[in-house]
Amino acid sequence: MSEQKEIFEEITEIPETESAEVNSIKIAPEVVATIAGISTTEIDGVAGMCSSSFAGGIAEILGGKKNPAKGIKVDIKENSTIIDLYIIVDYGIRIPELAWEIQENVKNNVETMTGLTVEKVNIHVDGVSFKKAEEAEKQAENIDDDDEAADDEIIVEEAELEEVPDDDDMQL
Repeated sequence: MSEQKEIFEEITEIPETESAEVNSIKIAPEVVATIAGISTTEIDGVAGMCSSSFAGGIAEILGGKKNPAKGIKVDIKENSTIIDLYIIVDYGIRIPELAWEIQENVKNNVETMTGLTVEKVNIHVDGVSFKKAEEAEKQAENIDDDDEAADDEIIVEEAELEEVPDDDDMQL
């Protein structure tokens, strides 16, 4: 029994700094940026991300593959991170509510997946997209056109009627 106590005491005396040096996990800023980018674009109201560099924007236009870390700046300190997001919002969206929803989603996902503490998620709105507003307008025009066409049509349906009861047969 005394031998077990000695072993236990020896184990508990291992300094934490030595174990941290032996076992370390380094998370690349690109990984955090990818998580943040996907977390941002899954929120309704985000039209897209702004490219932080001119070359990145040109590459995407010319058919390069989409980069989920586009428009994101990550600063990783020891066990924490600060994230800057450069976004384009859909027209008609309440920006403060959208920003709060993005911040919560990004913070939760980055902290859950990486174990890093997210100090800040800064939102930079760099543009407004009118694509959804234009699409809604086109759909409304198509519906109006369909209604006009429906007004011109006369639809006659046949139905069999049952025998109408006489007044004498009806009693209250």
